[in-house]
This record gives sequence, C-alpha cells and structure tokens, in this order.
Amino acid sequence: MNNVQRFSRAALPATPWKNGGGTTQEIVSWPQGAGLESFGWRASIATIAAAGPFSVFAGVDRSIMLLEGDGVRLFTQDGRVDHALDVPHRPFAFSGDDAIDCALLGAASSNDFNIMTRRGEWRADVRVLVHASAIEPAPHGVLLALRGAWRLNGEACAEGEGLCWTDDAQAWQAVPEGEGARLAAVRIVPA
Repeated sequence: MNNVQRFSRAALPATPWKNGGGTTQEIVSWPQGAGLESFGWRASIATIAAAGPFSVFAGVDRSIMLLEGDGVRLFTQDGRVDHALDVPHRPFAFSGDDAIDCALLGAASSNDFNIMTRRGEWRADVRVLVHASAIEPAPHGVLLALRGAWRLNGEACAEGEGLCWTDDAQAWQAVPEGEGARLAAVRIVPA
C-alpha cells in the first residue's frame, strides 16, 4: 500500500480561482504533477463563493457533490442542463464540454467534492456509502469520510479525512463506526 496517501480536508491548501468566485483544494491529480490541460483524472474540493461560469474542460467527464452550504444551481444557457445541487452527498455527473453557469441558492458559500476524468482514458464510479461495504479493486481512487468515522481496511478514518491511491490496485472493506456515517467512495478505472 505504498501508493496510498492519507489526507485531511483541513490541511489541503486552497488556491483562489482566476475569476475570484471561489477556491479549490486539490486532493490528488494523476499523473502526479499534471496540469489542468494534461491530467488523466483529478479529485478536489471547491468552495463556491459567488455566481459565475464554471471552467470548460473539453473531453472531460465531471461529477460534483454538495458537501456543505445552501448549494448552487448549475445550468446551461440553452437549457440542456438545469440542476439544483442542494442535497448533500448526492453526486451529479455532467460533461466538462458544457458551458455551465452557476448561481448560489443561498447567502452562504457552498463546498463541493469534484471528480474529473479524461474521457476515453478513465471513468469514475462515484458512490456514497452508508453501510459496511466491500469496495471492488480499482487502480486509482479516493475515499473521503463525509460524516462520522470509518474503518478502511481496519484503519481509522475520522470525518473530513480520507485516503487516495494511484497506479496500484486496491480493494477496501469500509465499515462505519456509528449511525449516520457517510463515505464518498470513488473508483477510477480505465475507460
């Protein structure tokens, strides 16, 4: 398990967006050191603080999930996409090719978990677990304790902490340590 890294949301550095509308905390990008034009897949947490357009990522499939806050409305000007991201821990998938606009649904900013995969190369299976579960092997992935504590292959993982792995197939036994616990389980597999 030498390619497994632990992380904590509280310790991830925040990078401001160019348009001033929020910040991004990168969890992992693969291959390591790849920029926004060349990543194969990427996991991050974004704080959306103002209405405005999302960046377009041609050839990328995206999944977003509300973590905290009032949420946002994601929409395209032509009406093909119109989605209220207002229920925590419910993933929403969309194409990075779409010119998505974002409107805040409340006064407060929203924190969101994001997965991006390069279409034709990688595919993401994004689930939220509420019960003890076996997670099938995958060469890459991310586990994030959304609510409550979990045991991941026997190791403790507190709320707001997680594990990510790259280029090393891992399977997991995920066991919640209390009622109401939730775990984001992301398997990244070849397309």
